[in-house]
Amino acid sequence: MHARIARFSVIFCLCIPAPLLAQGQEEPADSLIIVTGQGLPDTPASPAYGTVEIDRESVLTVPSGRIEEALADVAGFQQFRRSDSRSSNPTAQGVTLRALGGNATSRALVTLDGVPVADPFFGYVPFAALIPEQVGRIAVTRGGGSGPFGAGALAGTIAIESLSPEMQAPLGASVLVNDRGGTEGASSFSAPLGRGFATGALRWDRGPGFYTAPGSQRVPASVPARFDSVSGQLRAVAPLSDDLELQARVLAFDDARTLRFEGAEISASGQDYSIRVVGRGRWQVDALAYVQARNFSNIVVSSSRFVPVLDQRNTPSTGLGGKIEVRPPVGDAHTLRLGVDYRRAQGELQEEPISAFTGQITARRRAGGATSDLGLFVEDDWQVGQLILTGGLRADRTTIADGFFREADANGAIVIDNRFADRSDWSLTWRAGALLRASPSLDLRAAAYSGLRLPTLNELYRPFVVFPVVTQANADLRNEELRGVEAGLDWRPLDGVELSLTAFDNRLENAIANVTLGANLRQRQNLPAIETRGIEAGLRATRGPIRFIGSLSYSDPRIEGVGASLALDGNAPPQSPRWMAAASVTYEMAENALVSLSLRHVGDQFEDDQESEVLPAFTTLGAYAQVPLVGKLDLVLRGENLFDEEIVTRVSGGALDLGAPRTLWAGVRYGF
Repeated sequence: MHARIARFSVIFCLCIPAPLLAQGQEEPADSLIIVTGQGLPDTPASPAYGTVEIDRESVLTVPSGRIEEALADVAGFQQFRRSDSRSSNPTAQGVTLRALGGNATSRALVTLDGVPVADPFFGYVPFAALIPEQVGRIAVTRGGGSGPFGAGALAGTIAIESLSPEMQAPLGASVLVNDRGGTEGASSFSAPLGRGFATGALRWDRGPGFYTAPGSQRVPASVPARFDSVSGQLRAVAPLSDDLELQARVLAFDDARTLRFEGAEISASGQDYSIRVVGRGRWQVDALAYVQARNFSNIVVSSSRFVPVLDQRNTPSTGLGGKIEVRPPVGDAHTLRLGVDYRRAQGELQEEPISAFTGQITARRRAGGATSDLGLFVEDDWQVGQLILTGGLRADRTTIADGFFREADANGAIVIDNRFADRSDWSLTWRAGALLRASPSLDLRAAAYSGLRLPTLNELYRPFVVFPVVTQANADLRNEELRGVEAGLDWRPLDGVELSLTAFDNRLENAIANVTLGANLRQRQNLPAIETRGIEAGLRATRGPIRFIGSLSYSDPRIEGVGASLALDGNAPPQSPRWMAAASVTYEMAENALVSLSLRHVGDQFEDDQESEVLPAFTTLGAYAQVPLVGKLDLVLRGENLFDEEIVTRVSGGALDLGAPRTLWAGVRYGF
């Protein structure tokens, strides 16, 4: 019911006619104030950290139409599983960079207009909630860092920015259908709101999906991975004065999936609210506050008897936080940033094991707690001729509190009642970098940094089963800490051609991983360290109507094992491929007419820390075509995995899960 109310409210709000929003808000031309809806500009030294930009065209022309595929154009980006947000368990959508592995929790910080979007309980990124048609730009920074919301940016930062109003049509819509009967629909509006603007968007994806089980492993209970997700948002921006603007957003989503077996139903839903004030005067200010209300449910079906064995019926969680950043006027040579930010996550798991033989509930479990992070940061960019130096410090007060795990039997009698001690700590992290404009065509850069991440409530308190493997929680987990260095160059040998190259060495201490304890038994533990070294390369070239974008990454991550983890010493962390590559070539035939091909390669990776199960490498080819029909109406054709490459996303004792096979799409798009 909670999710249905959220869906109804989103659809109702987005049905408000755009002219009604603007009614009675006209202002005389001489009082017009231009508002952008953006945050403060990037600082001069931002390029020192090797940021890669994904533009709007790249987001809209990916063959799958998913944001996660657009992000995969940056080699080194990966989710915990190789599936996208139509056929994976949402809790496996943790993102990382640089093959730093993980356990389904994000090690990269993902923000939408400055607001962290990860789930407060699990730490995954709800990609189905993010609307590609509303994205204006994505900036991906690989490597750790401090600054606002820096805690959590171990592997890097993915900053998603909304489309500016001048780039939006008053009305936009698209409808596509694929060869399996799946549909994808989106609509949007943009309208003046006094001296500001209001925008809204709705996206609805649904379909029968595909079989994730290979044909030889299907049973009568096997079903395709059905999906049905809806997401909508309203955003309003208004000036408070000549150089001060107010930004507000409401986002809601409801995401339902069926995985592998009939009855294995998963639901994720949420509502996010944020408000932001941006001042662009002499004293620049960026202040925001947000609150998230999320929920998750999951019915686990036995892979031997094909009946429900666990009902994770409810996982309510709340995230709230905010930041204030001030940039005082300290002269043209310096850009000084001072600020404070705060994040708090609170939630609990409510689940009921079910007997596979009787169908009766055998126990009732509840587990949860709260974590918080108060951060103070200072950073300065100093420009000396062609050299830009940057350095920053960040202090974090992290707290883990109110942790508990309680289990009752079928009759309600308490059999386990664990209360975990509260704990808190101060941590100091830093980053420093240098950018040298060596010539008009060559930039040299170097950086060093540290960072931290709190364990999530999921890692601390929630055990789970992916039959037959049981993974235990661990309330004693410590914060992850990263230290790293990198150096690189950006070279523009010709007009329209840019080559980037980065070498890095990152060390992640206290890395949280699912560590094997015995046959079919794992526990989340802090490993002594994961060390990863590698090379990242990128090439962008535009020649007339042809545009090429390519990226390549090689990483060599290794576990450092000591004591209980000594047997893992030298092993690669799970879900960490050495090689990743992506390339796309686009030919623009005329205005709004284009054809694009995209190639993606992911190398071998291990399923587990014992290196006993291998997920083989895969290479996929996708295509996108857009042909104008009349006015702003375009024909859109898309093709995913055109050669029908087998993508193994999970392996356990010979049982496989597969990713998306060849999928063909056709439809129309107006105004986007």
